[in-house]
Amino acid sequence: MAIKAPKGTKDILPSEIENWHNIEKIASDVFTKANFKEIRTPIFEDTDLFERGVGDTTDIVNKEMYTFIKSDRSLTLRPENTAGVVRAYLEHGFHRESPPVKLWYKGPMFRYERPQAGRQRQFHQIGVEMFGIQDASADAECIMLATEFLHGLGLNDLVVEINSLGCNVCRQEYKEQLKKTIAPFLDGLCEDCRSRYEKNPLRILDCKNETCNKLFEENNLKESISGIKLCDECSTHYMQLKSYLDALNIKYVENTFLVRGLDYYTKTVFEIKSNNLGSQNAVCGGGRYDGLVETLGGPHTPAVGWAMGVERLNSLIPQLETSKIDYFVVSDNKVEAVKLAAKLRKEGFSVEFDYNSRKFAKQLEKASKIANKAIILGEDEIQNNYLTVKNLSDSTQLKMTFEDIIKE
Repeated sequence: MAIKAPKGTKDILPSEIENWHNIEKIASDVFTKANFKEIRTPIFEDTDLFERGVGDTTDIVNKEMYTFIKSDRSLTLRPENTAGVVRAYLEHGFHRESPPVKLWYKGPMFRYERPQAGRQRQFHQIGVEMFGIQDASADAECIMLATEFLHGLGLNDLVVEINSLGCNVCRQEYKEQLKKTIAPFLDGLCEDCRSRYEKNPLRILDCKNETCNKLFEENNLKESISGIKLCDECSTHYMQLKSYLDALNIKYVENTFLVRGLDYYTKTVFEIKSNNLGSQNAVCGGGRYDGLVETLGGPHTPAVGWAMGVERLNSLIPQLETSKIDYFVVSDNKVEAVKLAAKLRKEGFSVEFDYNSRKFAKQLEKASKIANKAIILGEDEIQNNYLTVKNLSDSTQLKMTFEDIIKE
């Protein structure tokens, strides 16, 4: 039996790679203009990094991590990249630089969850992280950067949802109110939510279980739960964020039940949804995590960031056609064909030739599928030191020298 890719993983084929390159190029262009620098962290890290950084009450740490032991050391394939970027930020002394430190990344992540459309066990993310700025202008810039990137991909029908989770002080009262409201219905919630009730009740609002959602709707629980009562500092920060977004003409919707699925968020959280292709899809999620650097052994450092799933983005944008190469050398003299292809490649052209010395008609048939032009190199061309260049879109032909091709 032939071996297939593991469940939850997918090959990215040559016919699809043009879109991936386009997404990555637009990301690089948009982020570079805002002075974000690319960083590439290891695919696996110490397990403790994610247990401390992501939080041991999250589904990611409890259920979804790919963890293995090597030489008595517990290592984990990264399920997300914020914790890894924070580790690199501290390890390489970025925290001693003048703020802000602005970083972006791209690459594969790994979570053991049920594969479905747009969600795989190996998936890819693009994200940004910004360190050192307490002011809400950093939050607004990150949201602006995300919308500019999405607009660059042609995703214009966007909904930006925002909320503030407050700080640990003002959030505590909200947690107690939440627990009090949910207590009579606790037995009807899923096993995960019953566990979250004590450890992190805010996560109950992020549950995707249909039973829990139905229970909330039938008993109007969300209507009886008010938003977090923010302290003065958190309230001021949230009002500043909204004023910055207004100034940037970024339309937003306030969603008091938006909590995100990771434990490290404080104050600002946000999601961006796209209505492309007729169905609303969350394409970006992020927020502020002012305590994470300190949790991982560094000084208190305000920080904010977001991540997007590349597979989800790819499903929402038109598929680009595979680019054709510049030239296909058609010849029955393989040595001369190899030499000409090598010379043209050195001049910066993309070139292919026939490895099997098939008949000219077969070679031209292949050339028409993959190349813009064919260079016919027969005995007459070789003896008289010229090339016949055929435009495969209109079948016109010209006799040219190698130098003419370079000039053209």
